Amino acid sequence: MIGPDNVLMIDANQRWDVAEAIEWVSRLAEFKPLWIEEPTSPDDILGHAAIAKALAPLGIGVATGEQCHNRVMFKQLLQASALQFVQIDSCRLGSVNENLSVLLLAHKFGVPVCPHAGGVGLCELVQHLILFDYISVSGSLENRMCEYVDHLHEHFTNPVIITNASYVPPKDPGYSSEMKDDSVKSHGYPDGEVWQKLLAS
Repeated sequence: MIGPDNVLMIDANQRWDVAEAIEWVSRLAEFKPLWIEEPTSPDDILGHAAIAKALAPLGIGVATGEQCHNRVMFKQLLQASALQFVQIDSCRLGSVNENLSVLLLAHKFGVPVCPHAGGVGLCELVQHLILFDYISVSGSLENRMCEYVDHLHEHFTNPVIITNASYVPPKDPGYSSEMKDDSVKSHGYPDGEVWQKLLAS
């Protein structure tokens, strides 16, 4: 039990259609979730807008965006008031510039950015974006948080550092995405040691 003083966020991983999302999340309203993440198909902008409109009176926001591949989708989500929390993914958006465009759009619409992270290297990449958002765009930590998953960091030359549940700004130059040579070699397909073991079984 997390208790009433902690923040609850729920994630549907695109499982529901629009009506199901509204029905299920409405039933959970008594637990006061801050948001429902990816309640429906990630490219259904009008569906997200309908969900957001239905849940707004319950004080529940919609968080989505980790599957968005460009700033145009985010622009449409924001214009349709389809999300209350922008979840950029530093890899899926494809470049630093595209991510920065979305940070600026979110700021224009007054919507906080809460990046998606957790896959191989995502935490390492996204730490730079949340820092840029705070220092150069929003200047705010209100309703902002960043996911963190505690695995696979050992494969990076400059792994992310977390202290007191907060990302620590990296001291080394670059995007923190350089992988260790040993990790690249052992996981390289099809000759890497990891793949050789899988293919042999």
